[in-house]
Amino acid sequence: MGYGNWDDSAYDAARTFRAARGLDDFGYTADMRSVPWDQWKAHPTLDPHGVTLRESRDSADHGNSLPIAVLFDVTGSMGRVPRIMQEKLAKLHGLLQRKGYADDPQIMFGAIGDADTDRVPLQVGQFESDNRMDEQLRMILLEGGGGGQKSESYELAAYFMARHTATDAWDKRGQKGYLFIVGDELNKPRLPARHIRTVVGDEVTEDISVPSIYRELGDRWHVHYVLPNQSSYYGDPEIAEHWQELLGERFLRLDDPAAVCELIALTIGIGEDRIDLGAGLADLRDIGSTSEADAVGKALAPIGGTRRTRNGGPLPAATTGDDDVDFGR
Repeated sequence: MGYGNWDDSAYDAARTFRAARGLDDFGYTADMRSVPWDQWKAHPTLDPHGVTLRESRDSADHGNSLPIAVLFDVTGSMGRVPRIMQEKLAKLHGLLQRKGYADDPQIMFGAIGDADTDRVPLQVGQFESDNRMDEQLRMILLEGGGGGQKSESYELAAYFMARHTATDAWDKRGQKGYLFIVGDELNKPRLPARHIRTVVGDEVTEDISVPSIYRELGDRWHVHYVLPNQSSYYGDPEIAEHWQELLGERFLRLDDPAAVCELIALTIGIGEDRIDLGAGLADLRDIGSTSEADAVGKALAPIGGTRRTRNGGPLPAATTGDDDVDFGR
């Protein structure tokens, strides 16, 4: 729900403790791998079945909450990316707050699989402002499955985010949140009603078209699809065309998977008119992320036009505006 504050020292101490004892950062995944596959299940805190809402709300500590959701494809080799995110979580939070990209970020993590074949095709955490965001990230089950059909159930995650989230940013200020789906395949051709009933628990009787659920999602969320250079699909023109038709310039191709945190941070900073791309890349180089800056600069070139100076003064608008993207209409 977004209470409390992030503590770098506590995050570092917990990582050191686990490393000293040889504990897997993703301990829940390690636990599940010790039991038969047919007994695997989502951690109770990330199980979407029966969830009414995941909420991002203002509080005394965080009066200008900005909801940020990061949902990872955890099929096949994509399971590496959540580990990268966990290793760099302090850097992400530092960029968002210490560099002033967002006043009160509240971050939710989740995971996406294949509802046709996987035991756990969807996992969705809570919006958090403190170190509980690290805890929920590490509770994700890195199932590593997938159906091998060049598609995963991203559209099911889109449904959950469209119909089972509520934010004060939108309800009070008309401000969209930020959703990043990190994956490397296509949506299913349609969102089957049976997947919604089985995984989410809603009594839906008719299938839903993929463009329509993304249009609905885009009403309250800035939706980005990040394709990291992680699999043979990275250069696949069908993948690019599919996501560009849905999200336009918010389809982001990332040469270096290790730069996913930096990409998310700068995308938000630019979207919130706190920085332009040049200033954001300078920030990355200032903190020693030089190689990541190169990858992020390339990924954000289509949307990274000038926004504002550091002191908030206006600069010429980008040639492609964030709010004019066609979400599959």
